[in-house]
Amino acid sequence: MRPVAILQHDPTQRGGFLVRCLEQCGMETKVFCPDEGDSLPRSAPDYSGIVLLGSNRSVNDPVDWIAEELHFVRSAMHLDVPVLGHCFGAQMMAKSLGAHVCRNAWANIGWSRLHVTPHGTALFGADEVVGFNWHYETFAIPTGARRLLYGTHCLNKAFAIGRHMAFQCHFEVTEDIVSEWCEHARAELSVAGGPAVQSRARILADMHSNLPALQATARRIYRQWARSLTPPARRRTAREGAGAAG
Repeated sequence: MRPVAILQHDPTQRGGFLVRCLEQCGMETKVFCPDEGDSLPRSAPDYSGIVLLGSNRSVNDPVDWIAEELHFVRSAMHLDVPVLGHCFGAQMMAKSLGAHVCRNAWANIGWSRLHVTPHGTALFGADEVVGFNWHYETFAIPTGARRLLYGTHCLNKAFAIGRHMAFQCHFEVTEDIVSEWCEHARAELSVAGGPAVQSRARILADMHSNLPALQATARRIYRQWARSLTPPARRRTAREGAGAAG
């Protein structure tokens, strides 16, 4: 199977638990860093799927690599190459589909309970899940997409359209990644405020009670997305062939 392309926009915002899950599913990955000057994949269909990770940038920033990536993501979704977005990556997907991306009423930083919509029940298998958040902006739900999650201080936490999934929160984090973000963001956390912002001490103290639940949800999401990387017709053919062989 063709590899999964991972578009990484910051050295601290890595694939983390996502890469581990994809490897367990037998998937190979290739990382591109467009913010550091890497060229984007020449053709989206050369890859089984496209992953978009986070960034400290806004998708509305007038930066060449962001404009180029928006065009690439729009093309990938049009060609039905499955795209999976996290935070900035989810906002990139929303904007590529014509939806508005803007400042959220409140910064969202830390652990939270996210509510599952009826459209998200099959994916999550629960009424609510644990999310890890670190964002100041939010997206509108694109035309034709379905909201999967909503939060108390941010309405649109996830959407799906076809084989594409976008998550405003970070399901890909590991203990090391969360600890690293908290260390690098000491100054940011000292001035950030609002009802949805947790302190560095609170984030780290609550990690061991929240991370296992978050990663159980992440594993469920990533395995479902990995299954979607094979087009339905090909999956059907494979099942029929296995039945004939048996």
